[in-house]
Amino acid sequence: MAQTNSKVLILGALAGVAGIGLAVACYQGYKMRRRASLPARYLCTNNEPTLGMTLMNSPGLPGDQIEVLDRLEALLQCVSELKDEMKALKNALPMRHGQVGEELAGGDRTEAHRAASLHRTTPTRRKRAGGSIAGAIPGGRSSEEAESEGGYITALTDSDEEEQSDDEQWDERQETRDKLTCLLERIDSLHQGTDSDKRESLHILTTLREEFGQNSTFLWRLIRAYCDVHDISTTLEEKKNHAETGKKVGEDAVALNPTCAESHQWYAIMCGIMAEYDTVQNKIKNGYIFKDHLDKAIELKPQDPLSYYLLGRWCYAVAQLSWLERKVAAALFGEPPSATVEDALKNFLKVEDIHPGYSKLNYVFLAKCYRDVGYRKKAREMCELAASMMSVSKEDEEAQKELDLLCPELGVLDPEDQLDL
Repeated sequence: MAQTNSKVLILGALAGVAGIGLAVACYQGYKMRRRASLPARYLCTNNEPTLGMTLMNSPGLPGDQIEVLDRLEALLQCVSELKDEMKALKNALPMRHGQVGEELAGGDRTEAHRAASLHRTTPTRRKRAGGSIAGAIPGGRSSEEAESEGGYITALTDSDEEEQSDDEQWDERQETRDKLTCLLERIDSLHQGTDSDKRESLHILTTLREEFGQNSTFLWRLIRAYCDVHDISTTLEEKKNHAETGKKVGEDAVALNPTCAESHQWYAIMCGIMAEYDTVQNKIKNGYIFKDHLDKAIELKPQDPLSYYLLGRWCYAVAQLSWLERKVAAALFGEPPSATVEDALKNFLKVEDIHPGYSKLNYVFLAKCYRDVGYRKKAREMCELAASMMSVSKEDEEAQKELDLLCPELGVLDPEDQLDL
């Protein structure tokens, strides 16, 4: 393209010179009829002196014709200079053509190298490269290159914005996870604390349920908090209210994540608590639900001693059902719940196997099971182990009351009485 434009420019200039040359020829023919001219000097455009002709006024010519002749002579001088410049341009054209070819070839190689570099650039570096290229476009790049490169830069920018958006979303999720982790650690600490700590735990969890209510680890702790506050409440209405609300939360938790063992476990506990406030029919129904969700919790988390302890309690309670209660259950549900004292003993022993010295109450129920199946010596051993443990929680206080009734029956002396002997 550059070579063709140069040729057009030269041909146009030559055509102009030819036209001027024709006018000069006419002028020279007319000049021969003028009187003699004197030699004179004038400066060319390159400031070098050269010979020329300065026309003198002729008495035989009108003044306006003399003026025209003077102008033609000046035109002749310009034509002479133009011829010299065109000659120099023609001599320089082949060399310039070679330089242009080299520049174009070098530009293609540079463009290909730069494009390959862009494709190899990482997303973060592309953004910086895009800014540099965009700034370089006005400096002489063709419109096609600028347009193509602009589209490529736009695509890179869109990709970078998407990646930046993904990074921001990841940061937000990470921040939420960190906040939830700190919250759950605090809730677990409050669960082990005083009655006021347990009430505070329930208050915090209910306040933040809208934010974290779609997380199963949050929900099962909320069920547990309702259980804790139920146990420390003093009025029947308050206890029943916490039991009902906790059971509803349990239903939401197991529906949200059926694979969370703790959700099944604490939902089962709430069903057991609700049995204290329901009709006989609902008590039996909740008993079935209790068993189903405990089985699921053990399936999902087979090394949790709490689930085996609760299942042992259920088996022992079913084993103690009267004939009338079994008939009512059969009439309502077709088949009464079935469990034996041996089933209960098996589960309590599993607790001791997973976690020796798990709780004072577990030893008490081991003693009851051994007593019921006729192993009184083993029962007395369990009573002694239970008596050796300090009473720390309300559950321990309940165990101690049971123990105070069981020990005299089995002939086990109170530790204080043993010291007196």
